[in-house]
Amino acid sequence: MKQVPSVLTIAGSDSSGGAGIQADIKTISAHELFAMSVITSITAQNSKGVQATFDLQPEEVEAQLKAVLADGKPAAVKTGMLGNEFLVESVARLLKKARIKNLVVDPVIKSSSGKTLLSKKGVEALKEKLLPLALLVTPNIPEAEILSGIRIKSPQDRLKAAKAISKLGARNVLIKGGHAKGNADDFFFDGKSGEVFEGTRIGKLNWHGTGCVLSAAIASNLALGLDLSSSVQNGKDDVRHGIEYGIVSGENSGSVNPLAGLIDSHNCLEALEDVTDAVEIFKDMRIGKLIPEVQSNIGVGIPGARGPEDVAAIPGRISRVDDDIFTVAAPQLGASQHVAKIVLTAMHFNPEMRAVMNIKFTDSILKACKKLKFKIASFDRAKEPKSVKQQEGSSLEWGTHKAITDCGYVPDIIYDLGGQGKEEMVRVLARDIGELVDKVLRINQLVQANQTGREKDTWRVR
Repeated sequence: MKQVPSVLTIAGSDSSGGAGIQADIKTISAHELFAMSVITSITAQNSKGVQATFDLQPEEVEAQLKAVLADGKPAAVKTGMLGNEFLVESVARLLKKARIKNLVVDPVIKSSSGKTLLSKKGVEALKEKLLPLALLVTPNIPEAEILSGIRIKSPQDRLKAAKAISKLGARNVLIKGGHAKGNADDFFFDGKSGEVFEGTRIGKLNWHGTGCVLSAAIASNLALGLDLSSSVQNGKDDVRHGIEYGIVSGENSGSVNPLAGLIDSHNCLEALEDVTDAVEIFKDMRIGKLIPEVQSNIGVGIPGARGPEDVAAIPGRISRVDDDIFTVAAPQLGASQHVAKIVLTAMHFNPEMRAVMNIKFTDSILKACKKLKFKIASFDRAKEPKSVKQQEGSSLEWGTHKAITDCGYVPDIIYDLGGQGKEEMVRVLARDIGELVDKVLRINQLVQANQTGREKDTWRVR
């Protein structure tokens, strides 16, 4: 039996599944923690916005919270939508009695569509009763303006607002930057000094559930024993990742995907298994004649790969002896900067083209590719800019980019005729490992058939 820390979320239910209790439970579970919940309100909403809210009675919320707290103190607690002053007071009273240390308060006041989710008296109760218990409060800019009474238009205004909110009793304040222009930088204030947690804005779509996922992620990291600064940074990383894997399930806004980290882990494992399987198939099929003098490698990027660390490849490359091939180590993520740059460049133009293998260039191999009716592109190393030549490892990235740009799409084959100190080469590109293996084996089959035919003709002449 595995015992893990628990995290309690006290929030409203989101019928669309993108925020509230639903997003919190997904986020907490994704951190391999046990999620407990107290529902404060039922909302009727979808991707278009909140249509209606139904706050539970204080005794109903108290009964849930008392039951959970009587079963053992959670490692962290986060609050979200609390609805009205009666619920805020009930929750604050019971959390104070339980002496909760890791309390993250997400002061949900209005929905992104403008629906009021906390009454005016509820805001005052939040300021007077709940914020003094909070280790961290995470308002967005409109919420920070309401809590502080300060109009926020500049970084200096954020500091003033954070100081004002800190005076209400919250030990730390994180003013989120999602509503600001430019980058989504968050401003953190610990009561003495400020710190900016930088964040790059991703796309123009308004993502549902960012605040819920962030506060739940911070609470989860605190429950895992991380300090507050690390918990905030990890929470921001989770939100960014969740947006990159965001889900559009309705007609309007998309929802952050709190399970992005788990999906990433699965994709990484799958990429490693794919490269392993490909190597075994190529060993069985004895494709040694396709391996160039500088050896070969296979690269498979995970969906949405951002850097070499997201591309599985073989450390030490693939070598050959006659028709047999060999590897010295199992595939690893980030094992080859060279092959990763080809994969990432191809994915930049077409995110579905995630697999590549470099093979030997010969006239017979190029003829085989043409006979198989593969789409073929090339680049000339002689035209490589000096700045690229001087930058170690940039040639393949430049060459791949040049070939794709010239032909207007990501082809099946990109080749070059080499240059000074550079061996000529063919790169086989594909959507996935199955397609890559199929292309390479078909090339190998044709090359072997042609070779066998030439050997027979030579024998006849003799």
